[in-house]
Amino acid sequence: MTTPPLHLGKKRGMRRMATPEGHFTMVALDQRPPLAQLIGAKRGIAPAQVSFADMVAVKGILADALGAHASALLFDPNYALPAALPRLPAHTGLVLTLEDHRFRETPGGRLSHSIDDWSVEKIKRAGGDGVKLLAWYRPDAAPKVRAYQQDYVRQIGRQCRQCDIPLVLELLVYPFPGNHRHSPGAAGAPEKMSDETPELVLASVREFARPEYGVDLFKLESPLPGATLPARDGDAAHQAAQGWFGQMGAICAGAGIPWVMLSAGVTPAQFLRVMEYAYAAGAHGFLAGRALWWQALQHFPDLERCAEQLRREGSATFAALAALTLRAGNAWHPDYSAFDALQAEGELCASYA
Repeated sequence: MTTPPLHLGKKRGMRRMATPEGHFTMVALDQRPPLAQLIGAKRGIAPAQVSFADMVAVKGILADALGAHASALLFDPNYALPAALPRLPAHTGLVLTLEDHRFRETPGGRLSHSIDDWSVEKIKRAGGDGVKLLAWYRPDAAPKVRAYQQDYVRQIGRQCRQCDIPLVLELLVYPFPGNHRHSPGAAGAPEKMSDETPELVLASVREFARPEYGVDLFKLESPLPGATLPARDGDAAHQAAQGWFGQMGAICAGAGIPWVMLSAGVTPAQFLRVMEYAYAAGAHGFLAGRALWWQALQHFPDLERCAEQLRREGSATFAALAALTLRAGNAWHPDYSAFDALQAEGELCASYA
């Protein structure tokens, strides 16, 4: 009798990404366009003219300030990995991004693709504990666009199973060309497009929660604009907003997939409120970026001032998020029950044949 698949690499990778208590308190350092825009504005140049040296320098100080606190850091391979891997503490997990930020815009929707010369197999060989894939997705996109995005994620899911490494899937709804209805986040980036966004977010999660995609951890956006969430005081507005988070949590729970929230450019206080809603719905942690470090980087090119504010304010924001997570977050623990089915020498090895 053969044992069920053990997926020990996935379990160990997920464990490396979590705290000892089983929460995901992760920091994203893989952003490329927002940093290029910020550096370009400070230098008085176009984002495309931003130097490799400046990008690497910024990512290095972010890792120095926040790496020791996070359960895992999310790196891109082109800038963050060479800048920050030497700074990565031994106890901090490593998640590496796969997708290229230069998606292809079509009239029917956005098409994603991987970074040139980068792959799941290379992430595994580079020592990554997880693969992060961002899929731009709208359930109302053109059928060919939806099929393309679904097939892309499905292929990466198969590759992650083959390499036995966790797939962290980030889903983002986006505006169609010409649709600029949105509320700006802290970094001036579009946060939400319209009143229909909650349904689009939930439908996207529902699609990719299907087993065929092989998702191990969801990185999700708030179904409602994080900058406009009401206080959790029990009134009708609070209950209505919580209902959207509850539906998202129910989809993930039904699929048995843990989930974390992204910060989407909101302020630290706003992201703490987002997480209060998310934890009430069963979230397992966060994978935050700009909410932790955006304000500190306004001092660029004075890297010392950036680093000082990161150590003071960025670390304080992280500490508040970590405390909330420990108090209210849903813990994830690996399931090793498949070991109970082993009855003889060699069965475990055969299961990896």
